[in-house]
Amino acid sequence: MSDLIKIAVDAMGGDNAPKKVIDGIIHNHKNYKKNFFIIFGNEKEIIPHINNKIDKKFYKIVNTENYVKSTDSPLEAAKKGKDTSMWLAVESVKNKEADIVISAGNTGALLVIAKLNLKMIENIDKPALSALWPNKKGMSVVLDLGANIECSAKNLFDFSIMGASLYKSLYPSDIPRVALLNIGSEELKGNEIIKETFQILNNKKSTDFNFSGYIEGNELMNGEVNVIVSDGFTGNVALKTAEGTANFITDELKKALGGTLIGKISSFLNITNLRKFKKRLDPRLYNGAIFIGLNSPVVKSHGGTDYIGFSNSLNVCSKIVSGNLIDKIKSNI
Repeated sequence: MSDLIKIAVDAMGGDNAPKKVIDGIIHNHKNYKKNFFIIFGNEKEIIPHINNKIDKKFYKIVNTENYVKSTDSPLEAAKKGKDTSMWLAVESVKNKEADIVISAGNTGALLVIAKLNLKMIENIDKPALSALWPNKKGMSVVLDLGANIECSAKNLFDFSIMGASLYKSLYPSDIPRVALLNIGSEELKGNEIIKETFQILNNKKSTDFNFSGYIEGNELMNGEVNVIVSDGFTGNVALKTAEGTANFITDELKKALGGTLIGKISSFLNITNLRKFKKRLDPRLYNGAIFIGLNSPVVKSHGGTDYIGFSNSLNVCSKIVSGNLIDKIKSNI
């Protein structure tokens, strides 16, 4: 067990928990035998789903009947006590019993509980919420996606370092190319904070990443940069817009190809390409947002995803730990 990556799992968070979470663990284990799962939640509910489906040397259950509800405010979640599955999972990382923690539960509660238990990395003021987005050439890391509505130039600079470190952990053979999300590509565009951040990054000579200046919203998916930095307000709007656009395209395509006889024939003739298109836009493939800036990594799986999406977020956990994310951030900062 000593050479396995130890993942603390809040089994009670998100829709259809704990079944979805346990099914995700089972699916992940079928393809990857290097994870050990410390599962926090109601043992009576968990055991029927996991029994005899994974060798017991790859998991253990920490029983607790208390859990954070999706309707709890962050303050209510923190006051519930230290015996909730979310709190105990985060605490296990604090106590070095696990390498990383994951939950599909309440996002605000997870951020507050993580901040109460885990220290910030030295010289970083705020944690950021980051995620993976598809682009024409592969994947991009985007942050902050909502943890910090207002940011200083130092915060945005820190996010740039953390985002580049995260990208390097996930894709070791690639060079991170960092850009600031802005309303134009010209150096004079934007508010004072983003212009100050531009100057800081432009003057920093780094072998860890290349600074590519500004990027506009219509260029997010072109793949010219792979680390995109913004404040949490702008990043969250961009995220919701991208998700809404992807859903609109897939829904309209279904209508166009299923509404008429010609559409159905066209759909049948192009079934291979349509499957590729659908897979490319499948949000489950990009599931797993990461709180970075804390002294230990915290991953948030989408509460509404299914077991495939949760399994993919477990893959993100494995890559973060094996890629030594926290050490990379510390050395770069």
